[in-house]
Amino acid sequence: MVRNRLAEQAWESLARTQVALMRRFQEDFRAAGVPMRVYDVLCTLSRHPGGRIRLRDLNEHILLTQPSVSRLVERMEADGLVSRGGAPEDRRGTVVTITGEGRELLRVLGRDHAAAIADHVGTALTPDELRTLRALADKLRAAQRAARHAARFADGPR
Repeated sequence: MVRNRLAEQAWESLARTQVALMRRFQEDFRAAGVPMRVYDVLCTLSRHPGGRIRLRDLNEHILLTQPSVSRLVERMEADGLVSRGGAPEDRRGTVVTITGEGRELLRVLGRDHAAAIADHVGTALTPDELRTLRALADKLRAAQRAARHAARFADGPR
């Protein structure tokens, strides 16, 4: 019972902190004239081999629903930040690739965003606390991946 209450309190604190920080970061992106979700897509693409990812997989890495991701990617393509094409292995899926213009925008936004993170997070915690926070967040995320994986296979192969 105590552990359940402690888990609830920890989650509420984490969630409220995340919301407070995201509001500050969104203000920074608004001031730059670029939605934070555009940065999120560009950043995600840059972390994948060749700056490419299938559209359906992109959805797993960012905080938007599939229809919203598709519309956002269409707008980003129109702005020259990404390109879309068929998946070479099966031609049914869509692959999204960051363009040179997208990489340049990411470089500029990333520099400013890193400075904001250092200011809003790095000044509030010691280096040891930052390492602990990263380890705890990684552990929570890994537990959620494992739970999703177990749920997929709970009913046996499909």
